Amino acid sequence: MFQLPRDGTAVATFIKTDSPVVVEILALSDLDFVVLDAEHAPFDRGAMDRMLFTARALGLPMLVRVPDHRDATILSALDLGAAGIVVPHVDSAADAHNVVGAARFIGGRRGISLSARFGGFGTISRAEAIADADRSAVICQIESAAAVDAVEAIAAVPGVGGLLIGRSDLALSLGVDSPSAPAVMDAVERIVAAAKPQALSVVLVCANTTEAAEFAQSGANAFVIGSDQSLLRSAALQIRAITRR
Repeated sequence: MFQLPRDGTAVATFIKTDSPVVVEILALSDLDFVVLDAEHAPFDRGAMDRMLFTARALGLPMLVRVPDHRDATILSALDLGAAGIVVPHVDSAADAHNVVGAARFIGGRRGISLSARFGGFGTISRAEAIADADRSAVICQIESAAAVDAVEAIAAVPGVGGLLIGRSDLALSLGVDSPSAPAVMDAVERIVAAAKPQALSVVLVCANTTEAAEFAQSGANAFVIGSDQSLLRSAALQIRAITRR
């Protein structure tokens, strides 16, 4: 089962395009994992099924950023074979308890059907399937002033596997114009500090590799850099710039 690193650095990107070929190409890129963005991109259950099938077949760990906290939403992503979930707008310890409960069998309330992909379509024993599934990553997004105020309590919730820092939303919530504003940077420092006593991974979303390099000493364990769309656009712009010289 995939686990985010506690030491070292992992690199990933968002997938926003409904195409298994995108997954196939990224599987050849030596990324550590990818995040299917079902919050901001148009992935219904059928599209998610195709993308997760491809990722699992190619051995590429795929997390799903779910659009909400509903039990059915979390169940669907995990039943289809996600290596874990990224949950937006976790603003309190109560929110964290809720999403962990939805993602877990033991001590939680996740409904079970071993005929789903996570259970090997009925070929994996009940005990093995449950144990493996209950190790799936639950990553809480910290992206509001309320979440920063509660981050120590959120990090201490059993079952939370990591904290993802959404600086753009943090900037909006804090009332500042830039994701690099001092108030945001102070929040990043507090989030990283809250993660350390719990040995949690910290995932930082960056627009590009330059931004990731600037945050390399931030204490983050993983970087989600851009998306399939931004990588394609960036490559096209580079090609066009070269031909205009």
